[in-house]
Amino acid sequence: MREGDARDVRFHCRESRGGIKLKARTLGITRRALLACAVPTAAAARGAPRTVITLAAFPLVDEIARAALPAWQRLHPEIDIKIVSRQYADHHTAMTTALSTSVLLPDIMALEASFVGRFAQGGGLEDLSRAPYSIGQYRSRLVPYAYDQAIGRADAVVAMPTDIGPGAMLYRSDILERAGVSEHELTDSWESYVAAGSRIKSNTGAYLIAHVQGIKDILIRTGLKPGEGLYFDRESRVLVNSERFARAFEVARQARRLKLDARVTAWSNEWAEGFKRGTLTTELSGAWLVGQLSNWVAPQTRGLWRAAQLPEGANAAYGGAFYAMPRRAATERKAMAWEFIKLMTLDRERQLSAFKNFDAFPALLETHDDSFFEEPVAFLGAQKARALWRTAARRITAAPVHKQNTFADEVVGTELDNVLDRGKSIRSALADAQRLLERRAFR
Repeated sequence: MREGDARDVRFHCRESRGGIKLKARTLGITRRALLACAVPTAAAARGAPRTVITLAAFPLVDEIARAALPAWQRLHPEIDIKIVSRQYADHHTAMTTALSTSVLLPDIMALEASFVGRFAQGGGLEDLSRAPYSIGQYRSRLVPYAYDQAIGRADAVVAMPTDIGPGAMLYRSDILERAGVSEHELTDSWESYVAAGSRIKSNTGAYLIAHVQGIKDILIRTGLKPGEGLYFDRESRVLVNSERFARAFEVARQARRLKLDARVTAWSNEWAEGFKRGTLTTELSGAWLVGQLSNWVAPQTRGLWRAAQLPEGANAAYGGAFYAMPRRAATERKAMAWEFIKLMTLDRERQLSAFKNFDAFPALLETHDDSFFEEPVAFLGAQKARALWRTAARRITAAPVHKQNTFADEVVGTELDNVLDRGKSIRSALADAQRLLERRAFR
């Protein structure tokens, strides 16, 4: 069955599988999905009055929500959930438009973490800290940094976290063995990480990483001080021309000079081929990448990968999903929309089911004592990696999000390219980025 062949089975059922910045792959429609979609249709056929709650989502959030429909129907048989699914970029573009125009607003929207921060700076999302939602009463039950990511202006809380992406390093154990390199050499420091990559390249021909921009992305998230955001502080002062960014640029430049990166973009065909063919040794990403590698990117490499902490014990978040409610959505459906959000985020069984079936690392703390965290991960050579990610999740701290973060990310990435490809000095690159961002900081 091609994607779209069964889109309108009452719930806009869409059988695509994907992830953050991930191209969809087509799946045959499953019996479970058909049954889930058939439940409200049968009820509607009996002539009962129906209330329909619309959820706008992206992969894999759409599949996780669809899997919860039978549980929802048992609790609220009179209320249907209509899932409108778009690919990652299309979904967030549509939500941006909907919030700015108040046209075609869903009752619930799923948002990836970076968009939560961006939308939190506006006034388009419901403030869940206020009654009747009073989200603060659930704060102690959620991973601290995930909750904090949803805090916007005037301490408004604009979204509820459902899954998180604790940062991790994944590496090919077979390549390390052939190169005579240990895990400790990869993780001890960023300098040792680069030195290990040089030996790996010399002894095996494999690249250390897909692109050195990934090194920069981790290092600029390391060593944040209280009140500091990634690019701006709470008073919108620009933080780019600093030691934190200088070191990130320097380590990335050293790796490029040693020709340790393949210069391929994440989620490209070349990136996937590098994992399949064993020409990429490490990837710095979220724990959820294990599921993507095992399910579609490189399933034939099962057992060859291992997980480790990021170099120098760095702690960083990679993605994650949230549920939010547009402030101008239909008032009469908000109570039930909030009930669905609570089912997806505060129900232990729903959170564990999403983790076990879709690799969605739970934001609900009371799931973290489940024995599943101690089970071996077959794709990682039976390593008990989930306990490692659980530890990382507890150590991550949320940084204040500025409305210009996305623009700042583009500016800094461009300046690093100027350093790598055009020989621009790091000092000049950061100074130029600082000046440009200072002109945009208060817009």
